[in-house]
Amino acid sequence: MIRILRTILEDKTKRGLPVIESNIDPSTGLLAERGRFYDSNGRGHVVSVRWYFPKEKYTLSQVCEFADKLDYHYRIIMEDTCPDY
Repeated sequence: MIRILRTILEDKTKRGLPVIESNIDPSTGLLAERGRFYDSNGRGHVVSVRWYFPKEKYTLSQVCEFADKLDYHYRIIMEDTCPDY
């Protein structure tokens, strides 16, 4: 019997974005599912939707640290683009 244990981190800001590929995320080195969205100019952008952290290499606190960095990144973007929010 094979057991693969992973902690999955899902980006809720990309909820509903269809997954188009699963591969290794070059910025983190983790298995990630990626989706595509289109901006107002019609250009497609491929972004990570969820990351799979192997439990034998990452603790829950390390995954939470990654999530906090991601959340901070989005807060900075939000403050720059929507200052009244």
